[in-house]
Amino acid sequence: MSDISIRTEGHAGRITLTRPKALNALSYGMCMAVEQALDNWHDDPVVALIIIDAEGDKAFCAGGDIVELYGTGMDGDYHYGRKFWRDEYRMNAKLAEYPKPIVSLMHGFTMGGGVGLGGHVSHRVVCDSSQISMPECEIGFVPDVGGSYLLAQASGRLGEYLGLTAARMGPGDAIHAGFADYYIPQDQWPELIDWLAVSGDVGAVASAAQPVPDSPLAAQQPQIDALFGGDGLQDLLNALRGDDSDFAAKTLKTLLRNAPLSMAVALKMIHRLRGPSLTIRKALEMEYRVSHRIMENGDFLEGIRAAIIDKDRNPRWKHAPDVVPDDAVAQMLTPLGTDTLGFEED
Repeated sequence: MSDISIRTEGHAGRITLTRPKALNALSYGMCMAVEQALDNWHDDPVVALIIIDAEGDKAFCAGGDIVELYGTGMDGDYHYGRKFWRDEYRMNAKLAEYPKPIVSLMHGFTMGGGVGLGGHVSHRVVCDSSQISMPECEIGFVPDVGGSYLLAQASGRLGEYLGLTAARMGPGDAIHAGFADYYIPQDQWPELIDWLAVSGDVGAVASAAQPVPDSPLAAQQPQIDALFGGDGLQDLLNALRGDDSDFAAKTLKTLLRNAPLSMAVALKMIHRLRGPSLTIRKALEMEYRVSHRIMENGDFLEGIRAAIIDKDRNPRWKHAPDVVPDDAVAQMLTPLGTDTLGFEED
């Protein structure tokens, strides 16, 4: 397909996103093509490692292609979205659990679905242009594609902060927060790719890595930990209102703009997942509880309308930030029974 290039070069399986005008947003067909490539290369003795990159200067992948999801949802067809997310999450798990090394080269915007594609593999590379984020709460969704898995593992309360505010991480921040592993200037990537393909030796990534840039997020972490340590969304809002710093004021303004139900659910997800029993599958299963219901019972369609369709930037959320009902949060996270996400192909 024209949106993605899949081929073998030397000892490398190559996956390149090729729709730069759409910021390499992932369609359903692209997700399934990635999964098929992973299956094909799983037992191929020639393929020693896999490289995932993208064309264009602006983005590795700016998320999922949500316009089609909006159209089907507005028509009352929730099945398409559920199938999209179910199959995408299965692909995310396969990337995370793959037995061969996978190198992702995440330049520019890497958001949402892009994190699901590049953020769970064994060797995650960033450069100076990298801007990584989980912006779902801005559009009435929750961090998904395994994003909750990464957020729950982030040190201190960075997961809560990143998940609710959609703050963007530069290269130093992404490595500090656990969303990336290596910093390599982008002008060195072509040579690295060539060597990986010729040698099949993923050790070349660590050899090419340079010192990690400074992380503004790390410097801000003591304040973030203090402000985002509460149990619920109301606790966070109260803490921010009680702090007279510019950072607290700016952060509060961001939270008051985002979808209240999404933030309350995301916060509960991160708290539930955090701990030694966390796995990528556990996170994806919990995320799917929400995505299965989000069109019908959440703010997702309204969020897309305001941000993408009408572009009025004036979403009418179901709840006010200070009055998100506990039962609405619980409803989103209730187990799905027979509709529970599975990880075997249908």
